[in-house]
Amino acid sequence: MLTNRKPQHIFLLLLFAAILVASCSPKVTAPKTDATKQGSVKLPIVKGPYFTTDSIYTTKTDSLLNIARLQQPVMLFDSTGIIAVPSEWVGTVNFGMRKANYVIIHYTAQDSVQQTIKTFTMARTQVSAHYVVGKDGKVFHMVNDYLRSNHAGVGKWGSVTDMNSCSLGIEIDNNGFEPFTEPQIKSLLALLTQLKKTYNIPTANFIGHQDFAIRRKPDPGPLFPWKLLADHGFGYRSDMIVVPAPDNFDYKTALRLIGYDTSDLNAAIIAFKRHFVQDDSTPLLSPLDLNVLYNVYQKY
Repeated sequence: MLTNRKPQHIFLLLLFAAILVASCSPKVTAPKTDATKQGSVKLPIVKGPYFTTDSIYTTKTDSLLNIARLQQPVMLFDSTGIIAVPSEWVGTVNFGMRKANYVIIHYTAQDSVQQTIKTFTMARTQVSAHYVVGKDGKVFHMVNDYLRSNHAGVGKWGSVTDMNSCSLGIEIDNNGFEPFTEPQIKSLLALLTQLKKTYNIPTANFIGHQDFAIRRKPDPGPLFPWKLLADHGFGYRSDMIVVPAPDNFDYKTALRLIGYDTSDLNAAIIAFKRHFVQDDSTPLLSPLDLNVLYNVYQKY
Protein backbone atom coordinates (compact mmCIF):
# COMPACT_ATOMS: atom_id res chain seq x y z
CA MET A 1 0.00 0.00 0.00
CA LEU A 2 1.24 3.53 -0.85
CA THR A 3 -1.17 5.73 1.17
CA ASN A 4 1.35 6.77 3.84
CA ARG A 5 4.36 7.35 1.61
CA LYS A 6 5.84 10.75 0.78
CA PRO A 7 5.19 12.14 -2.73
CA GLN A 8 8.86 11.87 -3.73
CA HIS A 9 8.84 8.18 -2.82
CA ILE A 10 5.81 7.61 -5.00
CA PHE A 11 7.53 9.45 -7.84
CA LEU A 12 10.64 7.27 -7.53
CA LEU A 13 8.55 4.12 -7.55
CA LEU A 14 6.64 5.23 -10.64
CA LEU A 15 9.87 6.23 -12.39
CA PHE A 16 11.48 2.87 -11.59
CA ALA A 17 8.40 0.99 -12.81
CA ALA A 18 8.42 2.94 -16.07
CA ILE A 19 12.09 2.12 -16.67
CA LEU A 20 11.46 -1.54 -15.86
CA VAL A 21 8.56 -1.83 -18.31
CA ALA A 22 10.47 0.01 -21.03
CA SER A 23 13.45 -2.33 -20.72
CA CYS A 24 11.37 -5.50 -21.09
CA SER A 25 10.25 -7.15 -24.30
CA PRO A 26 6.70 -6.19 -25.30
CA LYS A 27 5.80 -9.88 -25.19
CA VAL A 28 6.82 -10.28 -21.55
CA THR A 29 4.52 -9.18 -18.74
CA ALA A 30 6.34 -7.26 -16.05
CA PRO A 31 6.35 -9.14 -12.72
CA LYS A 32 4.49 -7.84 -9.71
CA THR A 33 6.58 -6.00 -7.14
CA ASP A 34 6.68 -5.28 -3.45
CA ALA A 35 8.41 -2.31 -1.86
CA THR A 36 11.11 -2.50 0.76
CA LYS A 37 13.44 -0.01 2.42
CA GLN A 38 16.97 0.35 1.10
CA GLY A 39 18.60 3.23 2.91
CA SER A 40 16.19 6.15 2.85
CA VAL A 41 14.54 5.15 -0.46
CA LYS A 42 11.96 2.41 -0.85
CA LEU A 43 12.81 0.28 -3.87
CA PRO A 44 10.72 -2.57 -5.29
CA ILE A 45 11.70 -6.25 -5.09
CA VAL A 46 10.86 -8.32 -8.15
CA LYS A 47 8.86 -11.41 -7.28
CA GLY A 48 10.39 -14.50 -8.86
CA PRO A 49 8.44 -17.56 -9.99
CA TYR A 50 8.95 -19.22 -6.59
CA PHE A 51 8.12 -16.16 -4.48
CA THR A 52 5.23 -17.93 -2.72
CA THR A 53 7.12 -21.10 -1.83
CA ASP A 54 10.20 -19.10 -0.80
CA SER A 55 7.98 -17.12 1.59
CA ILE A 56 6.58 -20.34 3.06
CA TYR A 57 10.14 -21.67 3.42
CA THR A 58 11.12 -18.53 5.33
CA THR A 59 8.09 -18.81 7.61
CA LYS A 60 8.81 -22.46 8.43
CA THR A 61 12.48 -21.65 9.04
CA ASP A 62 11.50 -18.89 11.44
CA SER A 63 9.28 -21.32 13.36
CA LEU A 64 12.20 -23.75 13.70
CA LEU A 65 14.43 -20.96 14.96
CA ASN A 66 11.82 -20.09 17.58
CA ILE A 67 11.89 -23.68 18.79
CA ALA A 68 15.70 -23.58 18.98
CA ARG A 69 15.51 -20.42 21.09
CA LEU A 70 13.35 -22.04 23.78
CA GLN A 71 15.07 -22.11 27.16
CA GLN A 72 13.01 -24.24 29.46
CA PRO A 73 13.90 -27.37 31.44
CA VAL A 74 12.60 -30.76 30.45
CA MET A 75 9.54 -31.81 32.45
CA LEU A 76 10.10 -35.24 34.05
CA PHE A 77 8.15 -37.40 36.50
CA ASP A 78 9.04 -40.50 38.45
CA SER A 79 7.56 -43.95 37.75
CA THR A 80 4.31 -43.02 39.51
CA GLY A 81 3.75 -40.17 37.10
CA ILE A 82 2.91 -37.88 40.02
CA ILE A 83 6.15 -36.68 41.61
CA ALA A 84 8.13 -34.25 39.47
CA VAL A 85 11.85 -34.82 38.99
CA PRO A 86 13.80 -31.62 39.80
CA SER A 87 15.10 -29.95 36.63
CA GLU A 88 16.56 -26.60 35.69
CA TRP A 89 17.63 -24.89 32.47
CA VAL A 90 21.31 -23.87 32.39
CA GLY A 91 22.47 -22.67 28.98
CA THR A 92 25.85 -24.03 27.93
CA VAL A 93 28.20 -22.07 25.69
CA ASN A 94 29.38 -25.22 23.85
CA PHE A 95 26.98 -26.19 21.08
CA GLY A 96 26.42 -25.80 17.36
CA MET A 97 24.36 -26.87 14.38
CA ARG A 98 23.95 -30.54 13.55
CA LYS A 99 25.55 -31.47 10.22
CA ALA A 100 25.07 -34.24 7.69
CA ASN A 101 27.26 -37.33 7.74
CA TYR A 102 25.84 -39.03 4.61
CA VAL A 103 24.92 -38.10 1.05
CA ILE A 104 22.10 -40.02 -0.60
CA ILE A 105 21.88 -39.88 -4.40
CA HIS A 106 18.54 -40.29 -6.17
CA TYR A 107 17.06 -39.97 -9.62
CA THR A 108 13.83 -38.04 -9.87
CA ALA A 109 11.84 -40.60 -11.92
CA GLN A 110 10.04 -37.64 -13.48
CA ASP A 111 9.97 -36.07 -16.93
CA SER A 112 11.69 -32.75 -16.25
CA VAL A 113 13.42 -30.71 -13.59
CA GLN A 114 10.47 -28.30 -13.66
CA GLN A 115 8.12 -31.15 -12.75
CA THR A 116 10.38 -32.16 -9.87
CA ILE A 117 10.59 -28.60 -8.53
CA LYS A 118 6.80 -28.40 -8.69
CA THR A 119 6.55 -31.68 -6.76
CA PHE A 120 8.96 -30.44 -4.11
CA THR A 121 7.13 -27.14 -3.67
CA MET A 122 3.69 -28.66 -3.07
CA ALA A 123 2.87 -29.26 0.60
CA ARG A 124 0.65 -32.25 -0.08
CA THR A 125 3.49 -34.34 -1.58
CA GLN A 126 5.56 -34.18 1.64
CA VAL A 127 8.75 -34.96 -0.33
CA SER A 128 11.84 -32.87 -0.93
CA ALA A 129 15.61 -32.92 -1.35
CA HIS A 130 18.43 -30.58 -0.50
CA TYR A 131 19.58 -30.35 -4.11
CA VAL A 132 18.21 -31.06 -7.60
CA VAL A 133 20.59 -31.31 -10.56
CA GLY A 134 19.11 -30.58 -13.98
CA LYS A 135 20.12 -32.16 -17.28
CA ASP A 136 21.87 -28.93 -18.26
CA GLY A 137 23.93 -29.01 -15.08
CA LYS A 138 22.04 -26.32 -13.21
CA VAL A 139 21.86 -27.01 -9.47
CA PHE A 140 18.76 -26.05 -7.50
CA HIS A 141 19.38 -25.72 -3.75
CA MET A 142 16.01 -26.33 -2.08
CA VAL A 143 16.70 -27.01 1.62
CA ASN A 144 19.39 -25.51 3.84
CA ASP A 145 22.08 -28.14 4.44
CA TYR A 146 21.56 -27.97 8.21
CA LEU A 147 17.84 -28.71 7.92
CA ARG A 148 16.15 -32.05 7.44
CA SER A 149 14.58 -32.79 4.05
CA ASN A 150 12.13 -35.59 3.29
CA HIS A 151 14.10 -37.60 0.75
CA ALA A 152 15.16 -41.00 2.14
CA GLY A 153 12.04 -42.43 3.77
CA VAL A 154 11.93 -45.87 5.34
CA GLY A 155 15.08 -47.96 5.15
CA LYS A 156 18.26 -49.02 6.90
CA TRP A 157 21.99 -48.59 6.34
CA GLY A 158 24.17 -50.11 9.03
CA SER A 159 22.53 -48.97 12.25
CA VAL A 160 20.97 -45.86 10.68
CA THR A 161 17.19 -46.00 10.23
CA ASP A 162 16.41 -42.26 10.22
CA MET A 163 18.56 -41.23 7.30
CA ASN A 164 16.71 -37.95 6.78
CA SER A 165 18.12 -36.67 10.06
CA CYS A 166 21.77 -37.27 9.18
CA SER A 167 22.05 -36.96 5.41
CA LEU A 168 21.87 -34.64 2.43
CA GLY A 169 19.61 -35.70 -0.42
CA ILE A 170 20.58 -35.04 -4.04
CA GLU A 171 18.02 -35.65 -6.80
CA ILE A 172 19.28 -35.93 -10.39
CA ASP A 173 16.84 -35.11 -13.18
CA ASN A 174 16.49 -38.53 -14.80
CA ASN A 175 13.46 -40.74 -15.50
CA GLY A 176 15.33 -43.94 -14.62
CA PHE A 177 15.67 -45.25 -18.18
CA GLU A 178 18.05 -42.75 -19.77
CA PRO A 179 21.77 -42.03 -19.48
CA PHE A 180 22.82 -39.24 -17.15
CA THR A 181 24.09 -36.21 -19.04
CA GLU A 182 27.68 -35.05 -18.95
CA PRO A 183 26.79 -31.56 -17.65
CA GLN A 184 24.79 -32.90 -14.71
CA ILE A 185 27.50 -35.39 -13.73
CA LYS A 186 30.12 -32.62 -13.86
CA SER A 187 27.89 -30.44 -11.66
CA LEU A 188 27.26 -33.38 -9.34
CA LEU A 189 31.00 -33.96 -8.89
CA ALA A 190 31.49 -30.28 -8.10
CA LEU A 191 28.65 -30.38 -5.59
CA LEU A 192 29.92 -33.55 -3.92
CA THR A 193 33.41 -32.07 -3.69
CA GLN A 194 31.98 -29.04 -1.88
CA LEU A 195 29.83 -31.11 0.49
CA LYS A 196 32.59 -33.56 1.36
CA LYS A 197 34.99 -30.74 2.18
CA THR A 198 32.47 -28.60 4.06
CA TYR A 199 31.00 -31.34 6.25
CA ASN A 200 33.93 -33.80 6.33
CA ILE A 201 31.75 -36.62 5.00
CA PRO A 202 33.56 -39.99 4.97
CA THR A 203 34.25 -41.59 1.59
CA ALA A 204 32.10 -44.62 2.46
CA ASN A 205 29.06 -42.46 3.20
CA PHE A 206 28.15 -41.54 -0.38
CA ILE A 207 25.44 -44.05 -1.26
CA GLY A 208 22.37 -44.46 -3.43
CA HIS A 209 18.74 -44.47 -2.42
CA GLN A 210 18.44 -48.19 -3.18
CA ASP A 211 21.40 -48.95 -0.93
CA PHE A 212 19.39 -47.54 1.97
CA ALA A 213 15.85 -48.52 0.90
CA ILE A 214 16.50 -51.93 -0.66
CA ARG A 215 12.86 -53.04 -0.69
CA ARG A 216 11.32 -49.84 -2.05
CA LYS A 217 13.62 -47.92 -4.35
CA PRO A 218 15.72 -48.67 -7.49
CA ASP A 219 17.52 -45.33 -7.81
CA PRO A 220 19.90 -44.03 -8.94
CA GLY A 221 19.86 -47.23 -11.01
CA PRO A 222 22.33 -49.33 -13.03
CA LEU A 223 23.13 -46.47 -15.45
CA PHE A 224 24.53 -44.26 -12.72
CA PRO A 225 28.36 -43.82 -12.98
CA TRP A 226 29.35 -45.12 -9.57
CA LYS A 227 32.87 -45.95 -10.75
CA LEU A 228 33.46 -42.34 -11.80
CA LEU A 229 32.30 -41.13 -8.40
CA ALA A 230 34.53 -43.61 -6.60
CA ASP A 231 37.49 -42.46 -8.72
CA HIS A 232 36.87 -38.97 -7.30
CA GLY A 233 36.59 -40.16 -3.69
CA PHE A 234 32.82 -40.49 -3.34
CA GLY A 235 32.19 -44.08 -2.26
CA TYR A 236 34.32 -47.15 -2.78
CA ARG A 237 34.71 -49.49 -5.73
CA SER A 238 36.34 -52.83 -6.41
CA ASP A 239 39.98 -52.68 -7.49
CA MET A 240 40.80 -53.51 -11.11
CA ILE A 241 42.65 -56.64 -9.95
CA VAL A 242 40.07 -58.55 -7.94
CA VAL A 243 41.33 -60.89 -5.23
CA PRO A 244 39.36 -64.16 -5.37
CA ALA A 245 36.99 -64.74 -2.49
CA PRO A 246 37.94 -67.64 -0.20
CA ASP A 247 35.89 -70.82 -0.37
CA ASN A 248 34.32 -70.16 3.02
CA PHE A 249 33.50 -66.50 2.26
CA ASP A 250 30.46 -65.36 4.28
CA TYR A 251 28.84 -63.02 1.76
CA LYS A 252 25.85 -62.25 3.98
CA THR A 253 28.10 -60.89 6.72
CA ALA A 254 30.11 -58.97 4.14
CA LEU A 255 26.96 -57.27 2.84
CA ARG A 256 25.95 -56.39 6.39
CA LEU A 257 29.38 -54.94 7.20
CA ILE A 258 29.18 -52.69 4.13
CA GLY A 259 25.85 -51.40 5.43
CA TYR A 260 23.11 -53.37 3.68
CA ASP A 261 20.01 -54.56 5.49
CA THR A 262 20.37 -58.33 5.11
CA SER A 263 16.99 -59.15 6.66
CA ASP A 264 15.88 -59.38 3.02
CA LEU A 265 18.96 -61.02 1.54
CA ASN A 266 17.75 -61.10 -2.06
CA ALA A 267 16.95 -57.38 -2.01
CA ALA A 268 20.34 -56.66 -0.44
CA ILE A 269 22.12 -58.63 -3.17
CA ILE A 270 20.22 -56.80 -5.92
CA ALA A 271 21.03 -53.41 -4.37
CA PHE A 272 24.70 -54.35 -4.03
CA LYS A 273 24.95 -55.49 -7.65
CA ARG A 274 23.26 -52.35 -8.98
CA HIS A 275 25.84 -50.25 -7.18
CA PHE A 276 29.06 -52.26 -7.44
CA VAL A 277 28.60 -54.65 -10.39
CA GLN A 278 25.91 -53.08 -12.60
CA ASP A 279 25.82 -55.98 -15.08
CA ASP A 280 22.51 -57.47 -13.99
CA SER A 281 19.90 -57.14 -11.29
CA THR A 282 19.33 -60.74 -10.30
CA PRO A 283 19.49 -61.89 -6.66
CA LEU A 284 22.23 -64.39 -7.54
CA LEU A 285 25.92 -63.93 -6.82
CA SER A 286 28.18 -65.31 -9.54
CA PRO A 287 31.81 -66.19 -8.76
CA LEU A 288 32.81 -62.78 -10.15
CA ASP A 289 30.16 -61.05 -8.01
CA LEU A 290 31.51 -62.81 -4.94
CA ASN A 291 35.03 -61.69 -5.79
CA VAL A 292 33.86 -58.09 -6.20
CA LEU A 293 31.97 -58.24 -2.90
CA TYR A 294 35.01 -59.70 -1.14
CA ASN A 295 37.18 -56.92 -2.55
CA VAL A 296 34.71 -54.14 -1.70
CA TYR A 297 33.70 -55.07 1.83
CA GLN A 298 37.32 -54.94 3.03
CA LYS A 299 37.32 -51.21 2.28
CA TYR A 300 34.45 -50.50 4.69
